[in-house]
Amino acid sequence: MKPGLTLEALAAEILRQKDAKEDYLVDTPALVMEPNGDDVVLRVLDEDKNDRIEPLDIGEIAHRQIGTHLSIPAKYYAKMLAEKPELLCVNVNSWMESNPSTRMLRVMDGRARAYLSNRYQRFDHYEIANAVLPILGEMPDAQFESCQITEGRLYIKVVNPRLQAEVTPGDIVQSGLIISNSEVGLGSVTVQPLVYRLVCSNGMIVNDAATKRNHIGRANNSDENFQLYTPKTLEADYRAFLLKIQDTVRAAVDEAQFARVVGMMQEASTAQMNTADVPGLVKLASREFGITESEEPGVLQHLIEDGNLTLYGLSNAVTRFSQDVESYDRATDLEGIGYNILTMPANTWNRLNRAAA
Repeated sequence: MKPGLTLEALAAEILRQKDAKEDYLVDTPALVMEPNGDDVVLRVLDEDKNDRIEPLDIGEIAHRQIGTHLSIPAKYYAKMLAEKPELLCVNVNSWMESNPSTRMLRVMDGRARAYLSNRYQRFDHYEIANAVLPILGEMPDAQFESCQITEGRLYIKVVNPRLQAEVTPGDIVQSGLIISNSEVGLGSVTVQPLVYRLVCSNGMIVNDAATKRNHIGRANNSDENFQLYTPKTLEADYRAFLLKIQDTVRAAVDEAQFARVVGMMQEASTAQMNTADVPGLVKLASREFGITESEEPGVLQHLIEDGNLTLYGLSNAVTRFSQDVESYDRATDLEGIGYNILTMPANTWNRLNRAAA
């Protein structure tokens, strides 16, 4: 799997971000986007049109969320931002004023990083890490293979070397799990099993065995709150959720679940690929499972280099290629796509083989 931060570096960054975050509830008529050179900033105004906080730079995720909320097509929004920021400001401010609502503005390091519903329930990286890291520390010989905080998500990927199996002679896999979270509206808190392949350090995420919790709670009112603080005492359902996450982490490295996935890997290792047009089959599979055109050559290269022209080999080529991409988020997506390919229905595999003949 793609290398990331050490556990120590991850913990340090989580603590830094915890102290750098601020959250605000704002009525949209009080938000004003203004040109700032070749870019734009977001101002939060009081009733007298004075700044309540310093003008904010706007992150890419917040830009996307503003455009989505105001029903401005993404391509047009991006074109205005790049070529005519003053026009973007006119559009945004007009729709903010004419369609008032209360939004949660998540801020860090002087930048608006998310623009969310006032029903968004904050499960932050600090609380998640504080709940799961002690549990992971109780696992004998647990290995933190890869951790990362990106603009959108937290990832913790852990392997249990005590639970391993052989897919084919000499091809050893070990059981593990991934814990992920988004503070900016890109996904739920999720705990999923993963399988770690020793021969090439591949990680494969088991998509159909996830425990999730969405960030949806009661609506917050801007008349009652402007700046939102982390509550000193967690709500009962929040505490119950963190306890459930701890229980899920304890059970995630489950022997029966691991044996089920290994069995599918062994079965896939006998599902031969039609070799009449291997590049064509990779292209068809890529279209089927969301691999981009620019990623196809890398997947094909790893498939050919490994020489395993089976369904298992194609799945491994995708997860091996995940280590080559620049984005950690995309690398993790590909680890899940590898599992989707491994577990595709037999009729889909047969159809792709026939089409590539």
